[in-house]
Amino acid sequence: MPESAGLSATGLPRDGLVAVVKRDCPTCLLVEPVLGQLGHRLTVFTQDDPAFPAGAADVRDDTTLDVSLALDIETVPTLIRFAGGSETGRTQGWLREAWEELTGLDGLGPDLPEYQPGCGSRTHDPELAEELLVRARGGTLSSRRLAISPLEDEAEAMFDRGWSDGLPVVTPTPARVLRMLEGTTRAPGEVVAVVPPNLVEATVEKVAVNAVLAGCRPEYLPVVLAAVEAACTDEFNAHGLLATTWGAGPAIIVNGPIVREIGMNAGGNALGQGNRANATIGRALQLVIRNVGGGRPGEVDRATMGHPGKIGFCFAEDEAGSPWEPLSVSRGIAPGTSAVTVFAAEGPRGLADQISRTPESLVRSLAAGLRSVAHPKLPTAFDATLVVCPEHGRVFAEAGWSRDRLAVALAELLALDPAEIERGVGGIEEGLPAGVATGPVPKFRPGGLLIAYAGGGAGMFSTVIGGWVGGPGGSQPVTREVATWA
Repeated sequence: MPESAGLSATGLPRDGLVAVVKRDCPTCLLVEPVLGQLGHRLTVFTQDDPAFPAGAADVRDDTTLDVSLALDIETVPTLIRFAGGSETGRTQGWLREAWEELTGLDGLGPDLPEYQPGCGSRTHDPELAEELLVRARGGTLSSRRLAISPLEDEAEAMFDRGWSDGLPVVTPTPARVLRMLEGTTRAPGEVVAVVPPNLVEATVEKVAVNAVLAGCRPEYLPVVLAAVEAACTDEFNAHGLLATTWGAGPAIIVNGPIVREIGMNAGGNALGQGNRANATIGRALQLVIRNVGGGRPGEVDRATMGHPGKIGFCFAEDEAGSPWEPLSVSRGIAPGTSAVTVFAAEGPRGLADQISRTPESLVRSLAAGLRSVAHPKLPTAFDATLVVCPEHGRVFAEAGWSRDRLAVALAELLALDPAEIERGVGGIEEGLPAGVATGPVPKFRPGGLLIAYAGGGAGMFSTVIGGWVGGPGGSQPVTREVATWA
């Protein structure tokens, strides 16, 4: 049909009425006589059948939904009035009074009921959601697209291309990446960090791709972005952590309101499986290091043993139950602010003490467990994280011990006697050379022991997580605010 006079290049009139309808809508069928009654003052765009409605003077095919998307149609029928090229009013469904006001005509649809609600626009059909999202925003993505043959299995194809950590990954289709990007207002092309070991720029989009691969939900993306930023700092030294033959990898502790908002686990089995946010946030960080930075086992990643947490290691601190301020607050983040702390971690090791009911006894048990990090005769080199369980935490809380008091008591108990840690002592050749130390030697460097609070309410089992070489020559814990607004 030739374009009528007065229609713009988009097919919308500068002046006049537009109706958007679909045959598969009882209300659109109901108002078909009214659409004919409006005559040439009306342009009809039909979403599903170019022959509907038969009685209208100017019917246009919108089965591609381009006009419906441009007009942000949510319900059909929708009637819109244009004047001077701008929308001046609209109504949805059928309400005689509203249609008469919008058209300036009385007596519309005299045989129709006064009111009947409309139906959902095809632009909101679930089966079209991905296609329409990509059509509307796919041009904002810059990542290279790879075609997979119809004969290839998607999961196997991603294994073959090296995108996986050894477990199946979620296919990062354009629609899934676009939905992931809805978790942040940061521009897809913004550089989040330069990722070691290959020192490749990771944009928000690249992080989102790996968050999809990991199985994240969009609301997890701000946490992943903060973790990537923290892990790619010089202080954390991800390159050194990857290249060492020691078995540690990056781990994440999350604090603040976002823990509750995204449903993270800080209670029973907090360091284990079963919680999607915990499992996939840590995995996303590792996939960014692998797929963007090139940190792959057997290549730059030279770990002799490694541990299962190198697939992904992330948990939340139980702030509601904790007797202490959040870990993030103790590290300089404002109270009530969401934050991540990224630290070097080997596999967690349980520490049982089911008898101690005084802090003096319990702290000695914890110190004995911490002394074995890396090796009982190696001081100052390796960092560690102590995760205090609620039943142990209660012992300290009832005695009025703060986190700082616990840290000081542990440091005192972990001042190692040189006579016990010299080489050869106890028939063990490992240790410090004779005469190197003239007084007690601290097990951990200043700031080398993190203390967090998490776990289930039953069981007097805290956890020691050994780290890696600490300080400027190794890896230092890094805490970053989670920009939930972005």
